[in-house]
Amino acid sequence: MSNPRQHYPTVVIGGGPAGLTAAYVLSKENQAAVVLEKADRVGGISRTETYKGYRFDIGGHRFFTKVEIVKKLWYEVLGKEFIRVPRLSRIYYDGKFFNYPLEPFDALSKLGIFNSFQILTSYLKIKLNPLPSENNLEEWVTNRFGKQLYRTFFKTYTEKVWGIPCTQIQADWAAQRIKGLSLKKAVLNALFKVNNTKTLIKEFDYPILGPGMMWERFQERLNEKGSPVHLHTNVIRIERSDNRITKVIAEQDGQLKQFTGDQFISSMPVSALLKRLSPAPPDEVLAAAHGLKYRDFMIVSLIIDQPKLFPDNWIYIHSPEFKVGRIQNFKNWSPAMVPDPQKTCLGMEYFCSEGDELWEMAEADLIKLASREVVELGLVDNLELIKDGTVIRQYKAYPVYDGEYRQHLKVLQDYLSTFENLQTVGRNGMHRYNNQDHSMLTGILAAKNILGENHDLWDVNTERSYHEDFMKKPTENSAAKLPSAAVA
Repeated sequence: MSNPRQHYPTVVIGGGPAGLTAAYVLSKENQAAVVLEKADRVGGISRTETYKGYRFDIGGHRFFTKVEIVKKLWYEVLGKEFIRVPRLSRIYYDGKFFNYPLEPFDALSKLGIFNSFQILTSYLKIKLNPLPSENNLEEWVTNRFGKQLYRTFFKTYTEKVWGIPCTQIQADWAAQRIKGLSLKKAVLNALFKVNNTKTLIKEFDYPILGPGMMWERFQERLNEKGSPVHLHTNVIRIERSDNRITKVIAEQDGQLKQFTGDQFISSMPVSALLKRLSPAPPDEVLAAAHGLKYRDFMIVSLIIDQPKLFPDNWIYIHSPEFKVGRIQNFKNWSPAMVPDPQKTCLGMEYFCSEGDELWEMAEADLIKLASREVVELGLVDNLELIKDGTVIRQYKAYPVYDGEYRQHLKVLQDYLSTFENLQTVGRNGMHRYNNQDHSMLTGILAAKNILGENHDLWDVNTERSYHEDFMKKPTENSAAKLPSAAVA
């Protein structure tokens, strides 16, 4: 080793929301930790990237939660640097923009009488004769909305996001992300205002310089409290002795460093964690780790020479003829994200898998593709207005809920439970498609476990509280909503 061993009471692998939160909670109790982050900045998929002064998210990240302990931390760390942002988004489908959440009369008028009739009859048919099983997303959604509405507003976008047929996506993903929905509830809500669903989120908090601002503040506070955050630090080996982790070996600026600790918390992809253990886990555990799949993500940020383009924060692109899945208008999240008020920065989001044709495209070709698509969508008048662009690739953005993931994850979970001093947290640490507040909650509970409490992190309720429902009433704030089937 090129340097002496560094020892901390707790070693945290990963500087995303979960890892930073765990270290921060410990630091408040005067328990030192060290955070090891592979990237050049903190925040993970919730970070904010910069390009020539333009700031952009890796997908939009609203700050809204009903998890009070998380909300308290947000305000404690960021305080008055939040702004309130009105929420506006639409769905592009079949050449038309639909209000989102769907408004019944807006949707029906744009779908036309024939399509609307098909949706209604399809719904009545499935209610009279429901599918006998709900093993995959297609069956789950069809039983609640009918085949026609599933095909119209679920199937294309969902398969664009995940890159596999809806029949290969497990129903528990739908139950987690599209919770408590039915067409009957939506119609009753629209016609008679008898909906009991939760209030639609009409506005949300947002750090004035993007979500990365939050995690940079966490980083600053941890460094001040003697819990350093090391960037450019790639964990390459995690050593164990029997049922205890003993040390982490990481590469930092071309040098190998080792970190020992009494407790270890990891938010790195759980499959990667198992592959880096030394001695290696049993063969069946490694096989399960190799069996977990992920979906990758790219954002092509385009700088447009126009002060205003469209009012939405983001737009979902459901039509299959376009490769782009979602478009962010960062100026509408916060004007401070764009350094020149006469210009606009759009984030063209592409869902892909490492090694596929889209992922392997050269940056210049991706910028050309995104530029062509945004003009063809009618959101930018002509190509001459697009002055610049850049590409960010995000590995392992989404854990995939395919037909085998549950059995693989159970093997890994059972094996990890045998370690006395290791906890996994966050989206990738637990292979759960959760949001940043639930990732933070796992970090909080992991820290509390180290401080003497006893929480099962796997019981954190990812279905908790605020997933908006199917359709909104035209004149009311309370709503039932049809989610676009995979919001980051």
